[in-house]
Amino acid sequence: MTGTLQVAESETEDTGGRSISPESKVGEIPQWRLMVRRFRRSKLAVVSVIILLFMYLVAAFAPFLSPNDPQAVNPDFKYAAPSAFTLNGGPGICRVTQEIDPVNISTTYVTDCNNPIRVQIFGQGWEYKLFGLIQTDRHLFTVSEGRVLVFGADGNGRDVFSRTLHGSQISMTIGLLGVAIATVLGSVIGTISGYAGGLTDNIIQRIIEIIMSIPTLPLWATMAAVLPLDMPVTQRYFMMTIILSLVAWTGLARQVRGKVMGYAHADYVAAARSAGSSGLRIVGTHLMPNATSHIVAVAMLSIPATILAETSLSFIGIGMLEPAISWGVLLKDASRIDVLQQFPWLLVPGLAVIIVITCFQLLGDGVRDAVDPYS
Repeated sequence: MTGTLQVAESETEDTGGRSISPESKVGEIPQWRLMVRRFRRSKLAVVSVIILLFMYLVAAFAPFLSPNDPQAVNPDFKYAAPSAFTLNGGPGICRVTQEIDPVNISTTYVTDCNNPIRVQIFGQGWEYKLFGLIQTDRHLFTVSEGRVLVFGADGNGRDVFSRTLHGSQISMTIGLLGVAIATVLGSVIGTISGYAGGLTDNIIQRIIEIIMSIPTLPLWATMAAVLPLDMPVTQRYFMMTIILSLVAWTGLARQVRGKVMGYAHADYVAAARSAGSSGLRIVGTHLMPNATSHIVAVAMLSIPATILAETSLSFIGIGMLEPAISWGVLLKDASRIDVLQQFPWLLVPGLAVIIVITCFQLLGDGVRDAVDPYS
């Protein structure tokens, strides 16, 4: 009697008056909603999503947020330190005058905060095309004279802050595009290999083993080195994306192959064959959807590796090249220890790389746990 009462109390009625237990309600929740619930439990993953969305938003509006032209060379600000901000009479920056030290034969800068330069909000500056379409010269903040240097300047007097913002457009998108191409290749080839089996599977697996046996960085370096040095920035960007994706698909292909081989002997696949479904229909309707959660998790964890690969190749001078702006190109200026000791602000792009890589790794861990049905 007690057990019966407990069951009755735990039941609820739907609109038709039928009793439904909480367990049956859980079974009616869509799979994607269960994934979202599990993902929201990972606080670090949620924070990483917020940080990454903010950084991609900054990358999209990089020209508007940049007070100076990232390509503008100004010898009067060679290795200039970050601007000193002051609130004396309103937001402004201290005036900076370049002087030559005759004893050490070096450049020094004298700061004068008694007569600051006012910072203009939504002021006019260098012209650009927002999203490549809207011609404008408005910026979030500018100065009427001189230069405002949030992160200082490099050896050519170029604004490190503006260059870091513009560098995110290449470094943060090349990882997404490279992983997208590698994910499509790995998913399709891995599914074909696992489902077809036999000679087809053997040939594909031997090709994958040959590619995986080659050291990744030297292979990337060799492929990037054959690109012409005078190749336009846009073409080099897409070629680098293809190069980074040509090797990244192999690991995913093997994992998808294993998943598909396990699904291929399931009862629902046998039922589909008995119903006369073609192999293409079985792959697209049954096998690929079941492996989607694993594919998404692996793809998310592959993005930071692709970003690091582009940064490494650009750092050693065979990836993105000037006049292209990427974090790897910017870090190349900080490769000399004497420059690094005197001008540490050149390492700011490296800090951006660390933040993005860490956030993507935490996000990947959260996605992996969310799509795991046994978590």
